[in-house]
Amino acid sequence: MSSNTLVTPDHIADPIPVETRGRAKRRHGGTHLILIALAVMWLIPLLWTLYTALRPKAETDKYGYFSVGGAYNFENFSKAWEQAGLGTYFVNSVIITVPTVLLTLLFASMMAFAVSRFSWRFNVTLLIMFTAGNLLPPQVLAAPLFSIFKFVPLPLSISDSGNFLNTYYSVIMVNTAFQIGFCTFVLSNYMKALPHELTEAALVDGAGVWKQYYSIVMPLCRPALAALGTLEVIFIYNEFFWPLLFIQSGSRLPITTGIKNLQGQFLNDYNLIAAGATFTIIPTLIIYIMLQRHFVAGLTLGASKG
Repeated sequence: MSSNTLVTPDHIADPIPVETRGRAKRRHGGTHLILIALAVMWLIPLLWTLYTALRPKAETDKYGYFSVGGAYNFENFSKAWEQAGLGTYFVNSVIITVPTVLLTLLFASMMAFAVSRFSWRFNVTLLIMFTAGNLLPPQVLAAPLFSIFKFVPLPLSISDSGNFLNTYYSVIMVNTAFQIGFCTFVLSNYMKALPHELTEAALVDGAGVWKQYYSIVMPLCRPALAALGTLEVIFIYNEFFWPLLFIQSGSRLPITTGIKNLQGQFLNDYNLIAAGATFTIIPTLIIYIMLQRHFVAGLTLGASKG
């Protein structure tokens, strides 16, 4: 080919062989099939709950749960909202979830900053201890924590029970303690990937430890904090065990625990319970849809940094 010959796309060799492309397509096709199958498996309980909630109990008793006949309406939703008082439980969930998430991110960011930006004798040991706490089943600590909260006095102006039981404080403290380890692990990996020259330059300019923390490192951790905040809201909002253990007053239960008020003593209206369960799903779905990008990033944040 002479130097004056025009080079067209037909003259350019394909760098990827056809056989390699075919294998890649087949491999991706199999991955997509697996993901679709898993998505369907996860959606079946949700769709079945919604379907059950749309059917009156009389129709279900007549045709059976595994049937498609009869009428469909929204009567169960209005009845569940009024009978269970779900509005109060939603407010209780907000009172528990918001402070817990803020405290968890605050304490975890402080701990992650200490173990990732400074070299001292026990930083790795302390990080291991925080991470190992997530491996402990929470039910193991149920009895000791219940006894501690029962015998630690509080002024009656703060707690009408005179202790930590039947208060929001107990649930907030326990949830914060159990979530700090996971958040510390993720944030420490993220902070280790930040250039150390930033804090070194700030130190030369006279910035102290606190100045480095909240003026330099924390603004750079906004993506990690947004991802963890999304995950923690979902984790804590869906928490069932601790509120059920520490709160005896029905008016203070969060939505996930308060929905048990829809259960009867001798007969359960599963259509009504399904409607109440559908209400509890709505806030989580809204948060996930609004912050989906951060949620997905949070699943791989610890693995992709550090």
